[in-house]
Amino acid sequence: MSTYTRKSTPDSNMKAACSTETSMKKTPTLEMSRATELPESTLCVACSADGRLLGLGHSRGFSVWCASSLLCAAEWLQDGLEMTSIQITRMAEKAYLLGTVDDMGVARVFAYHCESIHLLSVINTMENINKRSICLTFELSEGGHYGAASISCNSDVWLEVYHFPSDAWLKELEMEPSQNQDPDSSADVDVKWSPVAAVIQIQPPKTPAGTELDGPLEVLQTNNFFTHCLALDKDMGSSSRQWDEQPFDKEAGKINESLRRCTHHFLLPCGQFPGDSHAKDQPALPVSVCVWWSGSHNLFHYLLRKSPKNKTDVEPMLDVLWPNAKEILCSAVSRCTRFIALGLGDALVCVWDRQSGSPLSVVPVSATDSAFSRMQFVDFRPESADDSQTAATVCLLVLCKSGTIHTVTSGRGAQSCTAQLNERPKDSGDIPTVIASVPFLQSMMLVVQRNGNMFLQDVLNKTKVCFLNPPKTFQISTPCSPVYALNTKQQTLVIQGEQESSCSTGRQSQLFRFTLGEPGIMEQYIISHPDSQRQQNTLEEACNIYLRQRALSVDERNKAIAHTWKQLQDTAELEQQRHSRAAAS
Repeated sequence: MSTYTRKSTPDSNMKAACSTETSMKKTPTLEMSRATELPESTLCVACSADGRLLGLGHSRGFSVWCASSLLCAAEWLQDGLEMTSIQITRMAEKAYLLGTVDDMGVARVFAYHCESIHLLSVINTMENINKRSICLTFELSEGGHYGAASISCNSDVWLEVYHFPSDAWLKELEMEPSQNQDPDSSADVDVKWSPVAAVIQIQPPKTPAGTELDGPLEVLQTNNFFTHCLALDKDMGSSSRQWDEQPFDKEAGKINESLRRCTHHFLLPCGQFPGDSHAKDQPALPVSVCVWWSGSHNLFHYLLRKSPKNKTDVEPMLDVLWPNAKEILCSAVSRCTRFIALGLGDALVCVWDRQSGSPLSVVPVSATDSAFSRMQFVDFRPESADDSQTAATVCLLVLCKSGTIHTVTSGRGAQSCTAQLNERPKDSGDIPTVIASVPFLQSMMLVVQRNGNMFLQDVLNKTKVCFLNPPKTFQISTPCSPVYALNTKQQTLVIQGEQESSCSTGRQSQLFRFTLGEPGIMEQYIISHPDSQRQQNTLEEACNIYLRQRALSVDERNKAIAHTWKQLQDTAELEQQRHSRAAAS
């Protein structure tokens, strides 16, 4: 790119300002369609997949709202609580499951049924004050069959996966009349719900005893694959970070961010992946969970169908391990869960294909000056002629800590390509805090910046499609961590706003709704039937696709093999030189 410098003058500054204003005018603006007042200290919002309900976490509890009318349908309140995380999923036609975490790290499971809220289970009960368990994250699988909680207690961190007795809960909800609920405490009276069962408890992996390795050369020479992969993590030195600190900072009143964290994803059946043969009758039920730990190179898979030998034996055996060349920094899973994307150190993106059990691609991104912070699959994009040949092409959004956004398009047997969607922000206010693929608009992402600006951007041609503006004298609340949700069925965005500080009146928070699926500005991007779940391939079709992909990617794989051997030879030569120098001295 050519550059030039010229002396700044008042005329040139004025021209630049006019140019910016003209550019803003060229991009249309989508105005808010509705607003309503929010409960005090609203901290989180979630939308059910069917688009009917919103869950709002706030001070003293949470409430369930109708997504169409934006009116409160029911609430669960308890003094002294603030709900900091909420999720809602439908488990039957008129029954929904909600998972929450409060400001003290307690996770709960609720049911919304017949306009009433019922507390079904407390995940981490405080039976012993000296062994207080803190829930760091809590997630429900779609449909409410499973839940997963990242738990910390006395410097230990682990992931617990639970099976919910959904069928039993539905029967109990039908039998339980709403008059058995205490109106003053939002609690059920003398109701015993079926208990939640812990399926597996996943601890951070450790190198087996007696297999300590001293250095990179010993790591390369070990014959045990599992030990080799774990030793790479240990050799990197990440496990020595401040993960021995207390999980809860009592003075700050919040969870300690320096703890070792785990990231997990529930996975649906996917052809020939382990455990899928038992799930043909329930294709929407998760069959496994994949997990990676901060500081690790490895992605671990655990099957959910295994029942423990006894109630106390919930520590699972590892079913599948996928090693990676660099430390995992972030991850994303496609909506059909066939593809798992990993953002690695040194600006590498690795996309694994569960159907073949091998990497679809490993793509370098021109972002070596800034680490990845998050990534997401682009749900819909136009298919090209090449897509029908490769049968497995994906597109990703990758956000770097510097604020730059990249797209990565890759497929087996196809040329991978990357593109940078924005210049590196010079002003910290322009750094994106939200990048979200909009499921019902083709190749579209929602961007929220630190300065409160919101817009929709086409990820293919890199253009801003429209700005989303709150009403005059209002602004987006906490743009560094905005409270928002996308409603795929109603094709709307809801986001929390508040009056600007310059206004003399009180700063009561509002919920703004933007209708993104209206004809006009967005007409060319609207998808009639936003359903990205593809038909599962038969065994014969999967084999044909795999063989075709292998044939198309032979040149690429040969280059990768040659490059890997060159790296191994260089590493071995360097280690030999180091040992020679050490022996000579």
